[in-house]
Amino acid sequence: MPEEPLRRYAEQRNDHDSGIAALVEPDRPLLQGVTVATDLGPWTVHETPGHAPSHVCLFQPERRLLISGDHLLGRISLFFDYGYSPDPVGEFVNSLGVVERLGARLCLPGHGRTFTDVHAHIQGNRALVAERARRILAAMAPQPATAFEIVPQIYDDVPFSPATAPWLLMETLSFLLHLELTERAIRIPGEPERWRPA
Repeated sequence: MPEEPLRRYAEQRNDHDSGIAALVEPDRPLLQGVTVATDLGPWTVHETPGHAPSHVCLFQPERRLLISGDHLLGRISLFFDYGYSPDPVGEFVNSLGVVERLGARLCLPGHGRTFTDVHAHIQGNRALVAERARRILAAMAPQPATAFEIVPQIYDDVPFSPATAPWLLMETLSFLLHLELTERAIRIPGEPERWRPA
């Protein structure tokens, strides 16, 4: 990212606090296979990395209820924490398969309304991942490009601002990493780093 907009974004966001009041220590680890007993019956924990490396979903098999957190949202939307795992996009796609195999009939997402068309949301997310990957490859086809140069070509419906820049850049970098790992893109070292289709 060029230095001038980075400085401008930092100045504009400097007076915003993180929104985190305090860290809350967990009562118990929520790891794959753990069962949480409740009055509604047992909920099983399913690791679903992608959105974040430690992301989990909870599933109540008798009622086929899924607490999806930020894995599946009330609308088809992507977000990846870049830099914390080897391939956030690939992990997210694999986690869609984990949730699909559960056969949930009702999803309680971390954001947005509950929904019953769980399978449609899974398919919608897969389609969005494929579309973003295709658009990123097309954006760097004419000539190698930085993530910063690719962003406005991919997210033409989202203004690039101090509020959206970190999200859009993290998602783009996550996709570039995924495309490199799946041998569809090549990283060109340098300052700044550029990418081209393989």
